[in-house]
Amino acid sequence: QVQLVESGGGLVQAGGSLRLSCAASGRTFSTYAMGWFCQAPGKEREFVAGIDWSGSPTYSDSVKGRFTISRYNAKNTVYLQMNSLKPEDTAVYYCASRPLVVATSPADYGYWGQGTQVTVTS
Repeated sequence: QVQLVESGGGLVQAGGSLRLSCAASGRTFSTYAMGWFCQAPGKEREFVAGIDWSGSPTYSDSVKGRFTISRYNAKNTVYLQMNSLKPEDTAVYYCASRPLVVATSPADYGYWGQGTQVTVTS
């Protein structure tokens, strides 16, 4: 069983930055791939970024060059550094985990956090 807890969301002006954190329970964190997803009101949950067990990242086209995903296995934590934020980044952000390699479909993840709200004002 894996429990995930996100933090770091908030209200920021366009062009600003936020860093999201996701703390995971369990002793097998280093064997999991971690993903960040976002869901805006009325929209489906969509892939933002992921990092596999070896630290290799994957990004959606919409955040490439602006967001950076990283992991710190000693603290069972994955981070999402969000720079140059845009109003269209406004959403609830969720972290999720699955074994070994990143997937871009939410259906491929078995464990989810409760989400953290990110609001970007223009």
